[in-house]
Amino acid sequence: MEAQNPKAQPQANATKPAAPAARPAAPAARPTAKGPAANPKSAIQQAEKISNIRGIRNAFLVILACAVVAVCVFLFVMGADSNFEEGHPKNLLGTVYKGGFIVPILITLLLTVIVISIERTIAIMSASGRGHTTRFVADIKALLAKNDIKGAMQRCRTQKGSVASVVYNTLVKYEEMDKNTVLSKEQKLTTLRDAVEESTALEMPSLSQNLPIVATLTTLGTLVGLLGTVMGMIKSFQALAQSGSPDSTELSTGISEALVNTAFGIATGACAVISYNFFTNKIDNLTYAIDEIGFSIVATFAATHK
Repeated sequence: MEAQNPKAQPQANATKPAAPAARPAAPAARPTAKGPAANPKSAIQQAEKISNIRGIRNAFLVILACAVVAVCVFLFVMGADSNFEEGHPKNLLGTVYKGGFIVPILITLLLTVIVISIERTIAIMSASGRGHTTRFVADIKALLAKNDIKGAMQRCRTQKGSVASVVYNTLVKYEEMDKNTVLSKEQKLTTLRDAVEESTALEMPSLSQNLPIVATLTTLGTLVGLLGTVMGMIKSFQALAQSGSPDSTELSTGISEALVNTAFGIATGACAVISYNFFTNKIDNLTYAIDEIGFSIVATFAATHK
């Protein structure tokens, strides 16, 4: 028996194939989009985006386009031969043309204010949503009073806009805190307040986009107009300083240049001030609406959870 074992062993080894090399360990499963590690962003940033604000991203192109239009208007409309008779202006366009090279600069600034005002009007209307903001705030507060969170979220989808987007994202966080069994009540309330602030910080900057340009033109338009006024007055005094009788044509040209530039500078500054204050007030109203609803959401959670 012992003599047969050495022979049997190699036969057994010959018939059995060699064991395959160990396979490498399977790679760790990738986190799915639904898993908590799918996106390092917070839940507020992962929530549904229902705001669709689109604004002018490159204001320099707007200013450049306005400058091209202003130069064309100055040269080919105001400077047309039909506006002059024997070199003297015979209508208002010809008179404005005599304002000199400061006039197209002021027209550029004025057109920029107008274009940005139109753009901000469209953007803030989009941010306000489909219905009136005051009505939306009242509807959300009524639904929160009934503790109808799903209904409030559906109302946000219907409203759309920045205010609705902030409220919707906060309600998403509300549902998360409602299911959370780890955090204390105070921690949940703090999380909700942070959610309101975070959503507001993500939405509100797009509303004030390009407004700093309008604020700058408020002062710049007036200063450029003042520069044109001074240059016109210098021409007038030069005409008066000539020996003998002063040149009435040069004198009137200088005065005309001064007055035209003054008028354009005042018009540009006034339009910029009105536009800036109007849109700032609109943005403040939207911010107040967000704060009001955010306070109601936190108060509802505090009242319904112990």
